[in-house]
Amino acid sequence: MKLLLAALSVCALSVPTSVLAQKKIPKAAGHNQCPMGYVNTLGTTCVSPINYEMQPTNGEACESGWMNVGAGYCRKK
Repeated sequence: MKLLLAALSVCALSVPTSVLAQKKIPKAAGHNQCPMGYVNTLGTTCVSPINYEMQPTNGEACESGWMNVGAGYCRKK
C-alpha cells in the first residue's frame, strides 16, 4: 500500500501545474479581473466551483485546443 501511494505521489508531481484542473488561480499579471467562470475574491486570486484546466496566456494567443476566457487565461476545450 505504501508503494502504491508513493507511486501515485510521484505521478502527481510529474504533471505540469499549468494543465491541472484548478478551482483557485492567481490573477494574471496586469489584470484586476478574473477569467470567465471564476469569481473575484477581491484579493489576488479567483475561484470557481468547477475544475477547469487553465493556463496563463503570457500575452500570446491560446494554443490549439484551448480557448481564451479573458483576464490573461486560456481554458482547455
